[in-house]
Amino acid sequence: MTKNRESLEKDLLQDSKLEQLAVNVIRGLAMDAVQKANSGHPGTPMGLADAAVVLWTRFLNFDPEDPDWPDRDRFVLSCGHASMLLYSLLFLSGYDISLEDLKNFRQFGSKTAGHPEYGHAPGIETTTGPLGQGIANAVGMALAERILASRYNKPGFELFDHWTYVFASDGDLMEGISHECCSLAGHLGLGKLIVLYDDNGITIDGHTSLAYSDNVKERFLSYGWEVQQIYGNDRKQVEEAFSKAKLSTDRPHMIIAKTHIGYGSPHKQDTEKAHGEPLGVEEVRLAKEKLGLPADILFYVPEEVVQYFHAFAQRGKHKRQQWMELYKKYAHIYPREAESLHKALRNELPEDWDKQLPTFPLDKPIATRAASGAVINSIFSKIDSLVGGSADLTPSNNTRPKEVVDISKGNFSGRYIHYGVREHAMAAIMSGMSLHKGIRPYGGTFLIFSDYMRPSMRLAAMMKLPVIYIFTHDSIGLGEDGPTHQPVEQLTALRAIPNMTVFRPCDAMETVEGWKVALSKKERPTCLILTRQALPVLDRSKYASSVGALRGAYVISDAPGFQVILIGSGSEVHIALEAQELLAQRNIPARVVSMPSWDLFAEQSPEYQEEVLPSPIRARVAVEAAATLAWAKWVGLEGEVVGLDHFGASAPYKTIYQKFGITAEKVVEAAIRSLERQKSLS
Repeated sequence: MTKNRESLEKDLLQDSKLEQLAVNVIRGLAMDAVQKANSGHPGTPMGLADAAVVLWTRFLNFDPEDPDWPDRDRFVLSCGHASMLLYSLLFLSGYDISLEDLKNFRQFGSKTAGHPEYGHAPGIETTTGPLGQGIANAVGMALAERILASRYNKPGFELFDHWTYVFASDGDLMEGISHECCSLAGHLGLGKLIVLYDDNGITIDGHTSLAYSDNVKERFLSYGWEVQQIYGNDRKQVEEAFSKAKLSTDRPHMIIAKTHIGYGSPHKQDTEKAHGEPLGVEEVRLAKEKLGLPADILFYVPEEVVQYFHAFAQRGKHKRQQWMELYKKYAHIYPREAESLHKALRNELPEDWDKQLPTFPLDKPIATRAASGAVINSIFSKIDSLVGGSADLTPSNNTRPKEVVDISKGNFSGRYIHYGVREHAMAAIMSGMSLHKGIRPYGGTFLIFSDYMRPSMRLAAMMKLPVIYIFTHDSIGLGEDGPTHQPVEQLTALRAIPNMTVFRPCDAMETVEGWKVALSKKERPTCLILTRQALPVLDRSKYASSVGALRGAYVISDAPGFQVILIGSGSEVHIALEAQELLAQRNIPARVVSMPSWDLFAEQSPEYQEEVLPSPIRARVAVEAAATLAWAKWVGLEGEVVGLDHFGASAPYKTIYQKFGITAEKVVEAAIRSLERQKSLS
């Protein structure tokens, strides 16, 4: 059977006419789908069809029958606007995408969305479209492959030995994130990463010369990459370039491929008119005639082209079956490693991971960033899949466990990554590692720099990736570094991202609960928002157990017959508790609610929400050293918010809180106003 398969492959690879037909069928599908949808990008799929067919038939190892096979090669279409190229390849290769799906391109509920969306169809390795994100994710995938190979491969058992291939565009390389991630890829020597750069010279506005004159070859050589330059519409040159790239694995590879956007279009080839709009019915007809396709047949797919692609998919199936047999033997000889890998690939935690979580003395205030570091130290050796890192703020973020080994070029056996001052790349690379599976990444920086990371974080939430972001220095509480480093609007911005858990603990014990939340979430990312300044460790014999934080909000301190509810998050819970005492001196009983996570609380039952925030009590005050914009959801029209709707200042943090009115006294004043308003409206 193997000889017959290999013989068939050899015959097909020598059939240049059939190969040319396969290339042109992809071009035809791209033209027809975009024209039918009256929306999309036909030009790049037409220009990249030659390279795509070479890659998918000669090099890429995959199995449509098992799209999640751990040792498959990864293909990332970073230029996600060329989505019809990927959809056509998946359909022709036998993935669960039908011709009808191609006909429903860009329609509601279709698998074939305008840009590839992870989870919508098998074979889509990551969501792309925002340029630069795909290539950065791919760096994470290639890094994950090296880490897992170092951890699990044994002599004679190469469980992880695959490649990550990327098609990237001019726009991908213009985006700043490409500079960050490709620099780090070169520094780490990620030699199993191959990027084909589609140098078609066209953007939406016109020729790339309008805004782009980089020497891409010199740029990537300076990063430490190998670089080749070819004509990308010559399949022989493409094949030779991929073959050469695979000869060495100590440096990542860049193939600069000069191509023609809209290849075959008589009037729109090599123009911006082929980029982001349908070619037009007449132009499609003319292009098909030029390419030798039947002009009067829409979505033309001859059976021999389907069989052509299916034959090469069999190669991947054969390799996957060999891998499965190898894994069975591996599991027998190395049962501990096999069990660890099994759990890692499924994001499962060992049963005893939380048996020795830290506790903290009541007489020693501690910053929640330091409490987080203590949690990391307690769990790191128990959860094999955890890989940490920081964007050049390791000592400040407390993200590096004791005695951990750093990942470096030629040594991927460690579990800690120094990302350098590359916050955006860090976020996207963590997404890539999560997408690869087998690694549970977390990474740290200051909360203010979440602004640099937001596009990647948004996509992580969209893709339901369980990435963990450690954001320290969470407010004006960081003090003297001043307003450039003091976050104000960032909490609101992060809370606005759908499917993102934002958790701001009030003390060390709530920080422990925050880590429980982060590690329990398999289909959403989590932000842990942590202080620089030390906070008292609350006496839980006096106040409610920190376990209540797992539900997003809980009554941390109550008073019989309470008339007003004080709600706080993070360090400001302590201000609310102080205000509760001041109100008690005025014979105004108050309930204090700690609300570390809005989204978790919003997911609780209406009964629980009513229990914590009873609707008859409309006198409410929220206190948070951040923007007040969205707090109305919890305090209502009669409530008040003590917050910060302007930038901070450079001074010791206690001074700033006092000067800006984030104090217990101001909370008391707000509570009295809210009570008076409630009475006047009753």
